[in-house]
Amino acid sequence: MITTLAVEQALQATFIAAEGTSLRREDRKKAVEVTALLNELARPGKDRLLVDVAAGKSYLGLLAVELLGFSRLIVIERDLRRIEACRVAAARLARTAQIDLRPGDAGDPALWPASPDVVTALHACGEASDRVLDAAIRAEARWIFLVPCCYAAAVPFAAAAESHADRLGLPRHAAVRRRFVISMIDAERTLRLEAAGWETTIVPFVAETVTPHNLLFRARRVREPTRMREAGERLSRLREGSPLIG
Repeated sequence: MITTLAVEQALQATFIAAEGTSLRREDRKKAVEVTALLNELARPGKDRLLVDVAAGKSYLGLLAVELLGFSRLIVIERDLRRIEACRVAAARLARTAQIDLRPGDAGDPALWPASPDVVTALHACGEASDRVLDAAIRAEARWIFLVPCCYAAAVPFAAAAESHADRLGLPRHAAVRRRFVISMIDAERTLRLEAAGWETTIVPFVAETVTPHNLLFRARRVREPTRMREAGERLSRLREGSPLIG
């Protein structure tokens, strides 16, 4: 079991590494999130190929190398400055690993390896979560650990979710409608994964006081035909606007 203290110490040594400095409040909150995700990543076993997508500075991927012992890591991140920060932090790791930094968009198939063991994306913003899911499905990842962040209008199913709300006569009050739209978007993502063959569980991985975006999509490729067929039927009804009965 990885502890928050161990993660804080690893963050300090790997990403700050300056004498006289300490973790900021937001760094400590990030440590809580990373701790929870690292303990999830321990499920598949450490001798695996890990792909950290929309990775930012790859706190999660690099600390999975340092604290869990992953020996192979691919980092996909479109911001070149963050890629460089990853490179600097990777050089400070105590463990030796094969680390491949790939600048570019999360959904670019050319950046993805075939059949990765584990794919993770912590707070992939908006539609980036959907690009990660679709790319992970195409690549036939064995495990997917995704924490979406932000539900803007650019999210692929957002417009359809708004249409559902209108048909049901939901009020325009943001506090009511937003919860419904978010739930519909996450329902479509869940059914998309299950229809493609991934057994999917959605759980709060940290408290809402740590982050309001605290839902983890934990998906394992099982390819169970009955589950896939049923999920595909429900996905079609959801996209068409029909009631999800049965």
